[in-house]
Amino acid sequence: MATDPGPRAVNAAMDPKSLYREEIFTDRAVGTLRVLTPVKVDGAPDTSRPTVYQGEAQLMTNMGPLPISFEVPATTLAEAVAKYADAAKEGVAHAMRELQEMRRQASSSIVIPQGGALPPGGMPGGGKIQLP
Repeated sequence: MATDPGPRAVNAAMDPKSLYREEIFTDRAVGTLRVLTPVKVDGAPDTSRPTVYQGEAQLMTNMGPLPISFEVPATTLAEAVAKYADAAKEGVAHAMRELQEMRRQASSSIVIPQGGALPPGGMPGGGKIQLP
């Protein structure tokens, strides 16, 4: 449920076994890569976990820029840079599918006026013109 804060909101303690150091790389033109390097609680690299490469881009819409975030399957920074374009295309396609699903759900939802059920006979007229 969207209003349920969940167990993490109650216990805001960080998990010392899930720490990452974050570095940001950008070409200042097309996109940004976040490199999340796993670290131990003392800050030393944790070689038992893989480095995560996350791409970021913006999709321009009529409502303004829409930030898109996506994982880039890679094991090195060079590989992540090379695979960025394909991962960005998939990230945008995924975002478009989600937007279409949200539109579909919004258009098929039934709106019930506040106050509960409709009055007998349906919705009352809303205009000022009254027939005798």
